[in-house]
Amino acid sequence: MKLIPSNNKLFTEVVTLLHSAKSQVLRTVNQTMVMTYFEIGRMLIEEEQGGEERAKYGKETIKGLSKVLTREFGKGFSVTNLKQMRNFYLVYGKGQTASADFLKKGQAVSAYLEQHNSKTQLSKTKSQKEHRFLLSWSHYLKLMRIDNLSERQFYEIESRKNNWSVRELNRQYDSALYTRLVLSRDKAEVQELSKKGHILEKPKDVIKDPYILEFLGLPELPNYSENDLEQEIINKLEHFLLELGNGFTFVARQKRISLDDTHFRIDLVFYNRILKCFVLIDLKIGELKHQDLGQMQMYVNYYDRELRLEDENKTIGIVLCQNKRESVVEYTLPENNEQIFASKYQTILPSKEELKSIIDKEENTI
Repeated sequence: MKLIPSNNKLFTEVVTLLHSAKSQVLRTVNQTMVMTYFEIGRMLIEEEQGGEERAKYGKETIKGLSKVLTREFGKGFSVTNLKQMRNFYLVYGKGQTASADFLKKGQAVSAYLEQHNSKTQLSKTKSQKEHRFLLSWSHYLKLMRIDNLSERQFYEIESRKNNWSVRELNRQYDSALYTRLVLSRDKAEVQELSKKGHILEKPKDVIKDPYILEFLGLPELPNYSENDLEQEIINKLEHFLLELGNGFTFVARQKRISLDDTHFRIDLVFYNRILKCFVLIDLKIGELKHQDLGQMQMYVNYYDRELRLEDENKTIGIVLCQNKRESVVEYTLPENNEQIFASKYQTILPSKEELKSIIDKEENTI
């Protein structure tokens, strides 16, 4: 019997099909579970409606239901977990579209999914709008603790778009990603964040201030060199790319450019596939100086004139520094500047006091 070669196209296609099927099964199971928890939460809320006496009865019902479900299905249905399902419905119930309407009519989750899947074939855009729960239950346990609706919607969209793990969602939330993006946008653009997530349309959309680099493991005090900072970024490049945002790919470190008989080195070079442009980053320990911005302007000019292709957009330059004076940035760069930016970085997560200060600043400026 002749064996089919191991590199046969059929082998590859079957393996790919099975991986795809496995992923689809996991997504379907996950969505069914989350929708089931939502439905349980709805039932518990309805049980508690009808006055204070009924609410007390509802609390006793949760305890009894926990015993029954634990005996029937095992772990996962403690009183605490059932209360989380109840809270899940309280948080997301008002914002539901067609999916909530189906559930409120008492349809089973399986019937909902069957109807939803048939709609998927008719209108992908419409079904995406209706199908709200596309993340894991662990994601929603984190998300429903975010009180601000716009902020919660932003993190939900970004988790889905970027395939964030729960750990990465926690990290982005702890580093106040939403607040940092809000600070650089006007009111209309802030509303877009909650509807579409972080969309890159112009160079300024790339910028965060500050950048949070706590994953590098460096202390806050300036007892390390720029080389140390650069090396740790390279060592943890995957984390740094996540902090930079959507569409970034790494190109080079210490990229040498030569002007006459003088050589210069750009610390880090990236390319953003969405904006279709190079992004140059220079790292500075301590206070930002006007010479740092001038040097970055030279790097950007060189890339635009010598390396940029005709179908690519103008190069972006970012100087990452520990501290900066806005007046230095304002008067060093031209008024119509759209290419050179200066942002602070922190090597530890912001404290509660720092986050409060950022939020207070946001409320006063938007």
